[in-house]
Amino acid sequence: MIAKDFAQTLFNLEGRVAFVTGAGSGIGQTIAYGLASAGAKIVCFDLREDGGLAETVANIASLGSEAYLFTGDVCQLSDLREAVQLAKRQYGRLDIAVNAAGIANANPALEMEPEQWQRVIDINLTGVWNSCKAEAELMVECGGGSIINIASMSGVIVNRGLEQAHYNSSKAGVIHLSKSLAMEWVGKNIRVNTISPGYTATPMNTRPEMVHQTKAFESQTPMQRMASVQEMAGPAIFLASDASSFCTGVDLLVDGGFTCW
Repeated sequence: MIAKDFAQTLFNLEGRVAFVTGAGSGIGQTIAYGLASAGAKIVCFDLREDGGLAETVANIASLGSEAYLFTGDVCQLSDLREAVQLAKRQYGRLDIAVNAAGIANANPALEMEPEQWQRVIDINLTGVWNSCKAEAELMVECGGGSIINIASMSGVIVNRGLEQAHYNSSKAGVIHLSKSLAMEWVGKNIRVNTISPGYTATPMNTRPEMVHQTKAFESQTPMQRMASVQEMAGPAIFLASDASSFCTGVDLLVDGGFTCW
């Protein structure tokens, strides 16, 4: 017999502990809220100094859940290991990790200096590698977990009108890194999946000076709009929960149909 609360049980995260990088703004912040609303306790990690991380923790508390913050750099494995140990000290375990820290910028390849290329790769790709490594070290002790890496549809296609070879390469790397780790860690009961957002109305994409580009993003998307950051929370809850217990190595495109054309 299927229980009446079958669906609620599948998506319930009560008693679980999550670690979220990039939790001080945008997609990472909203996913942290989503996981907390589903019952998880959260350790929030970011490098921001604008108060965003403290805001995330305060808002999670207002949802009736618990959260701690840790200010650190995903380029530093030692920072991530220290933050993961905070989860172990406070809660004794780690069940879920969402790696959303990243940056974006554009520049033609022939004009791009090595330093610009390397900074994007260091944060977007090596930062995810560092994060997964630190998180998995504790998950192995706890009997497994679910890691969700935020990639991009730009890791699957090349965006019209955007000259960002470094960003596209970093996100393609995140997708394949995640598939590789999913296969390495399948025997350790650690699932690794990616969410690849399409154009999303983050603070960066909704600045007044972006209005013309925003209109182009919307017109190029079959659904004729950008995603809201809230629309990334549902896929993250799915991949974090028992509802996706047979999913690993999956790249979940959340792009309003963009990559169908």
